[in-house]
Amino acid sequence: MSELVFDGVSVRYGARRHALTAVDGAHLTVPSGQVMGLVGESGSGKSTLARAAVGLAPLATGRILLGGTDIRQLRGRRRPLQMVFQDPYSSLDPRMSVGDCVAEALPRERGRGGTVRRAEIAHLLEQVNLDPGRASMLPGQLSGGQRQRVALARALAGRPQAVIADEITSALDVSVQGAVLNLVRDVQRQMKLTMLFISHNLAVVRYVSDHIAVMYLGRIVEAGPTEEVLADPRHPYTRDLLAAVPSRIPAPAGGADGDAFAAIEPADPHHPPPGCHYHPRCPAGPQAHSGRDVCRTTDPSDDAAARPHRAACHFAATADLAPPKRLRTEGAQ
Repeated sequence: MSELVFDGVSVRYGARRHALTAVDGAHLTVPSGQVMGLVGESGSGKSTLARAAVGLAPLATGRILLGGTDIRQLRGRRRPLQMVFQDPYSSLDPRMSVGDCVAEALPRERGRGGTVRRAEIAHLLEQVNLDPGRASMLPGQLSGGQRQRVALARALAGRPQAVIADEITSALDVSVQGAVLNLVRDVQRQMKLTMLFISHNLAVVRYVSDHIAVMYLGRIVEAGPTEEVLADPRHPYTRDLLAAVPSRIPAPAGGADGDAFAAIEPADPHHPPPGCHYHPRCPAGPQAHSGRDVCRTTDPSDDAAARPHRAACHFAATADLAPPKRLRTEGAQ
């Protein structure tokens, strides 16, 4: 059992007037052996949530559980939760060989000599479709896609139960993104890993994920099975994300008002609006519909579990939202 649970997680930086709540009471469950895609615009708190899971960002409130155990109780032991970072050019030590980078994450066990460790390194490199002969090379001698494969091999070397992949294709050439995505999907299925896959690209998330969660200004605003959420999103922000995806399909008639609301600048994360954080930009909120002042005063996250897709929207069950745009995924394949 390697279910990854974020239970009311908050991450704050600074104090008093300069305080910033990067993650605000996030509740999210990544089912055991499955992939949860996490999407949202820049600054929504996706990477901060990931960094909190591996101990690189301090928890202000809440807890993170892996297999029912608080990750803070795992310090000093083998880390069953590993992370692959966004930038393959800075995540590897340029002075260490590829083999040393991978070996650094291998558990130290008695009776395992250098021959055994070299064989295990070779196996890990083969597992990520990289020639074991490159083990003696430095990261600077590899391409971006090859470095990201080394980073994935290093994460697998820790024998994790769960892996967090943070925008792992965004720094790569388009020509190699598909190959890396196919590799990640194949490795995850073969090893039955629990995975949190973070991306701003909805097509990529749809390609690799069993479930999807949407984040806005530090809060999880919608979550559910990928196909269900993308076919019938119940939060206006999810619909706006879908509407922003380039498509050859014409936008539905009457979508101009929604576009106008989406064009409004996001709120200052240092001073988020009360109630629903999205209400100043929401085409289904009080700016567009009279009588919906509840959006300004009450946080819809409090009873999200009772709504479709756990949507943090007071009007998630209503049908007065424009139909979502179809999402093409050919580019991810």
